[in-house]
Amino acid sequence: MASPVVTSIALSSLPKLTSGKVRDLFEIDSKTLLFATTDRISAYDVIMANGVPFKGAVLTQMSAHWFRILTEKVPGLKTHFLTLAPPTNLSPADRELVRGRSMQVRKLKVFPIEIIVRGYITGSAWKEYQKSGTVHGLPQPAGLQQCSPFLRPIYTPSTKAELGQHDENITPAQAAKIVGERYADRIEKLALQVYEAGAAYALERGIIIADTKFEFGLDEETDDIVLIDEVLTPDSSRFWPADGYEAGREQASFDKQPLRDWLTETGLQDMDGVAMTPEIADSTSARYKDAFKRLTGKTLEEALAEL
Repeated sequence: MASPVVTSIALSSLPKLTSGKVRDLFEIDSKTLLFATTDRISAYDVIMANGVPFKGAVLTQMSAHWFRILTEKVPGLKTHFLTLAPPTNLSPADRELVRGRSMQVRKLKVFPIEIIVRGYITGSAWKEYQKSGTVHGLPQPAGLQQCSPFLRPIYTPSTKAELGQHDENITPAQAAKIVGERYADRIEKLALQVYEAGAAYALERGIIIADTKFEFGLDEETDDIVLIDEVLTPDSSRFWPADGYEAGREQASFDKQPLRDWLTETGLQDMDGVAMTPEIADSTSARYKDAFKRLTGKTLEEALAEL
């Protein structure tokens, strides 16, 4: 199944509100948005010049799957997800462009932080721990190995930088000042619940979710905290194959860590306009599709055929 790589989406039927690193957002009405996911990919907060085949469809279909699973497993969880069906007022050309890579969602006020939950110590958390024995400024037990699990998952937020800028790790106390004390504790508890439910589900299917990034919004009419954006995808999480896991070393990965490694090894980290090699783009696509099948029990092609 061939797929054109879509790095930008322009619709004649709906006004575009904004473009992020991966998604283009369109307004359906005053309460509803169309989230259209491109095949763009970023690493170290820089968008690559070319995209990853099938990536937008994988992220959209996987997020929709998780929204359904998590609302069953986390009591009282609210999400912004409405439907995978495109709006009825799209032109035939627009409908074909966003087929499989878009979802209708509720329009909500977004909390301006990245909600990160870590179950295992890796990445920037491991680097900080080696230097100071802390993660996001929080003291951790001595003797942790690279990629070993924390005693329990920890909440480690970061700032949400403007496009082209870098997020900065902050403490939960700093995050509370940004979102307000009224919501900070609720966000932290909900993020941990969602991570733990998702991690348990994934582990049953052979995937360790080492860490992940969530976003939450506020339903101002009900005062509910709502899970938004994408959720537990290879773009927003570190996915490791459980059958090859061993603490004390780097892990094989279903996510975009190999892209980060390639950028570092080639000295292209943090540079604009970098194009991935075809091998990097295709291998990333294959890993994303593999993770999708393991988590959903169907191939991406089967999922798209059901739409």
